[in-house]
Amino acid sequence: MTQGSFVPGHRGPAFVAGEVVCCLFQGSRLLVARGADGLPQLPQLDAAACGLPLKSAQYLGRLEGRHCYGLHLPPQAKLPGGLELLGLRALILEGNDLASALAGQAFQLLEWERTHRFCGSCGAPTTPHAADRAVECAECRIVYYPRISPVMMALVHRGNGASGELLLTRKPNYAPGRYTVVAGFVEAGESLEQCLAREVKEEVGVDIREPRYFGSQPWPFPNSLVMAFSAEWAGGEVDPDPAELEDAQWFSIDALPELPEPVHISRQLIDDTIARLRGS
Repeated sequence: MTQGSFVPGHRGPAFVAGEVVCCLFQGSRLLVARGADGLPQLPQLDAAACGLPLKSAQYLGRLEGRHCYGLHLPPQAKLPGGLELLGLRALILEGNDLASALAGQAFQLLEWERTHRFCGSCGAPTTPHAADRAVECAECRIVYYPRISPVMMALVHRGNGASGELLLTRKPNYAPGRYTVVAGFVEAGESLEQCLAREVKEEVGVDIREPRYFGSQPWPFPNSLVMAFSAEWAGGEVDPDPAELEDAQWFSIDALPELPEPVHISRQLIDDTIARLRGS
């Protein structure tokens, strides 16, 4: 998350007087204001005056000294004036990194809360944990924490300089003409390195070596943490899995197809790898 002047926290007041920063969702869309630069901003609202039920909100922390909350509004709720509803993906693409990070965190926490009102073992109601951001079964005392799903992302490359190539893929229903990198979820009992090699082999049929960590990105669709690696091609012919991919092929770094938007870590990984290959 882009920190700026944001101080994260999971314990805070259930209700405060005065203005608070709000991630207000109605369904899957978020209420935003527009700044002077036209970028979407998280609204600062007087919770009491707007009748916001902060006792049922997820506390996020403090932004520029103001308490931050994530809250789901019911479909029939009267919306505060001067705001617009914006999809979370659209917010991410518009370029306000801090607002996107806070809204993504709020969305994941609210979905976790919605889907963990009852114990998955005995069916009893859950209650907030006394110390952690978690809920606890009132009967069998099982504690449920927000779930994070680790995703591995792999950009396979070969050659250097002008002969450098990237192995890129297309999934069905992806934007027309756009390609990206191999990605998949880590399975139970699997290391990150094992997942990386398995996903590449399963999806495109090649072997890799020398995995190189690039970075990570929280992704709230629905609750992922993406960990991005580049890796050298070690052998094998490209054979895309038809159940997963529409196409996979090698592209020269000087003749690439349309790529993901710069906000995505996949694009950042591609740009970094191209720069390294050109400098080799």
